[in-house]
Amino acid sequence: MDALLSPQYQWLWTVVLGVALFIPVRQLIWVLSVRREEGKTGQPTEDGRLIALKRRASITSALLCFVFAVLYVQVVYNSIHGPS
Repeated sequence: MDALLSPQYQWLWTVVLGVALFIPVRQLIWVLSVRREEGKTGQPTEDGRLIALKRRASITSALLCFVFAVLYVQVVYNSIHGPS
């Protein structure tokens, strides 16, 4: 177990955490975007706009999850191995 928590696997854990968070965060951002769009217009959102909102939610969630994963894993590794 100690081998998996060695500093050489820090980026592996960053990628694993980022990927694990990507789908739920993308879904949350997409649903909130669609609800905001429907609230502004008062009508159901058309298919082309749903696809555009999904694409934007994907990019936003990828960036957000990557930044969070980097920061979180950095804090965890610093608490285990001390500051480097």
